[in-house]
Amino acid sequence: MTSTPRRAVVTGASSGIGAATVRRLRAEGWDVVATARRADRLAALADATGAETFVADVTSDDDVAALVEHVRATGGLDAVVNNAGGAFGLDPVESGDLAQWRAMYELNVLGTLRVTQGLLPLLRERGAGDVVVVTSTAAHGAYPGGAGYTGAKSAEHLLAQTLRWEIVGQPVRVIEIAPGAVATEEFSLVRFDGDAERAAAVYEGYQPLVADDVADTIAWSLSRPAHVNVDLLVVRPRAQANNTTTARTGV
Repeated sequence: MTSTPRRAVVTGASSGIGAATVRRLRAEGWDVVATARRADRLAALADATGAETFVADVTSDDDVAALVEHVRATGGLDAVVNNAGGAFGLDPVESGDLAQWRAMYELNVLGTLRVTQGLLPLLRERGAGDVVVVTSTAAHGAYPGGAGYTGAKSAEHLLAQTLRWEIVGQPVRVIEIAPGAVATEEFSLVRFDGDAERAAAVYEGYQPLVADDVADTIAWSLSRPAHVNVDLLVVRPRAQANNTTTARTGV
């Protein structure tokens, strides 16, 4: 007798950690609904992995409501991986761009809130489930130029922590994964508005994490026995001691 595969929603699935998580969960036998804004990238991911896709922007109330209805109508849910997020700019507080700060809060904090609020009832309907929130080591320490991003990620961290406290006793785990420096094709490029040279410099002189490393930690946390909750897993490159100290060679 075969068991029904577990089913997960992964947000921000069109690239980087999100796409790697979809690939990893599919390889481990999960059914996955991969969601992001870019339909072409989702289609390529579906062709490569067999994942379902749903085009949605987590900053849109209507898009998230449609995603929730789709998941409910097509089989329910065992886990949601809140991965959609990003950093914009690296300016001091004094000259920080209000639009960039607003965009970071909308994407990292309110996006996670929308998706979690919408899908949490489906996890309860299943009788058990997991809410994974991918934050950052930026959620746990300040660094110059990073106040907009560290503030948003700190709020996302507290969202996860508070939810865990609020639903204690229910069969739903709340798991936070906080990566350090991860070299993906887009994170730093987006942060520096397409400046490839500046983006590449972030990872010079040491071996950063890659998206598959973070996907590995996500999949591991979801595979723990039901009574085990990974409250917080911080994963950094060996060379990165904290947000401002990285051992680099030849730089």
